[in-house]
Amino acid sequence: MRFGTEAFYASIGRAFVAMCAFVPLLFLIEFLDRLTGNRLDRDGGIKPHRLDGLDGIVFSPFLHAGFAHVLANSIPLILLGTFVLAAGAMRFLLTTVFIALFAGVGVWFIGDDGTVVVGASGVIFGYLGVILMRGVVERSRWHIAVGLLIGLLYGWQLFGVLPGEEGVSWQGHLCGFIGGLLAAVVFRRRRPRPVEHADPPALDS
Repeated sequence: MRFGTEAFYASIGRAFVAMCAFVPLLFLIEFLDRLTGNRLDRDGGIKPHRLDGLDGIVFSPFLHAGFAHVLANSIPLILLGTFVLAAGAMRFLLTTVFIALFAGVGVWFIGDDGTVVVGASGVIFGYLGVILMRGVVERSRWHIAVGLLIGLLYGWQLFGVLPGEEGVSWQGHLCGFIGGLLAAVVFRRRRPRPVEHADPPALDS
């Protein structure tokens, strides 16, 4: 898929629509969580170092600590997710699962005791890592340009991988970002090897 072609713009458009359609699901889940008295968060969040918190590795990216939390994650999720999804649906699914598992397991191991971690921030930071790394490993000018653009828009958020704001899981951000860097390498688009043609046999004259 070449930059500037009709197929390129169609892929970006479909990816944007798909990400926009996914976000309302997060608001619906948060609405249901409110109806249950935040039970979904308590039961489905990651509880570091606790066996009963392992299932949160799967469920926590879909849960949030309030509508403001969902709203704050929506715009970067749509923007970053669009660029990752535009490279292919299967790659997107594999990349997302890899990031979510990597971030979730990381939070479970190094997260703070007595906390319950929810939110899609780990996946969002993972998408940021994918976009920044993909241009390098695939030697794609388009991905390098996107990486620079995203770096300008969201580069300041990289400070979120460091301990700082209370109530924010910097561990999830850090592990998600690392997972994204690794995913860009693991699920990179491999260029076909050039075909070597044997020299024609010499003929005696």
